[in-house]
Amino acid sequence: MNLFHFINAFFGDGAHWSGYDGIPTRLAEHLGYTLEALALAALIGLPVGLVTGHYGRGGNALSLLATAGRALPTFGLLVMMTLLYGFGLVNVMVPLVVLAVPPILVTTYEAMRSVDPSPVDAARGMGMGEAHVLFQVELPAALPLILSGLRSGAIQVVSTATIAAYVGLGGLGRYIIDGLYQRDYEKVVGGATLVAAMALATLAVFWLAARLTVSAGVRRGG
Repeated sequence: MNLFHFINAFFGDGAHWSGYDGIPTRLAEHLGYTLEALALAALIGLPVGLVTGHYGRGGNALSLLATAGRALPTFGLLVMMTLLYGFGLVNVMVPLVVLAVPPILVTTYEAMRSVDPSPVDAARGMGMGEAHVLFQVELPAALPLILSGLRSGAIQVVSTATIAAYVGLGGLGRYIIDGLYQRDYEKVVGGATLVAAMALATLAVFWLAARLTVSAGVRRGG
């Protein structure tokens, strides 16, 4: 049997499209984990990156923090959280948030530092306050790079949220974990295909978000 046979057999089986273990249910669970982790990471990374980038301070500390975050093994952190606090959604959220914060934080900082200083100086010369300069001048110009950081974090979370299945939760990881345990490689391949498809869909969503939120002038300048 080849890969395409497994894919066709998995998606062609009507039993995989309904019930608690059906594809719609597992997709919804996986999407829920992803959105929650990404929202928490954005709440941490975006404000810190915007403020430090605006004032141009703390870049070295952010780089060290991001390097430390990337060095932490996600699965190892999941195991440690489970040993300390037992099973639960929090044990999954912590590793996913730690995974997503570094690209959001560092990219947001670099995006703010890459803004052309001329309009920023002009805005200050016109008497605009720091908050107005940040949100009305710098943020619109930095938005493409900021979205790229969010996109990178989202892709990593989508691909890694399968770890939820290791601690008894749902999501697309259930197909992979259960399939390996049952030696049902049709289910393993189907689950992996769904994760890959979800990652591609995430890329498409961020491309559309950039088209809708980034001004045409900034896109042309980029």
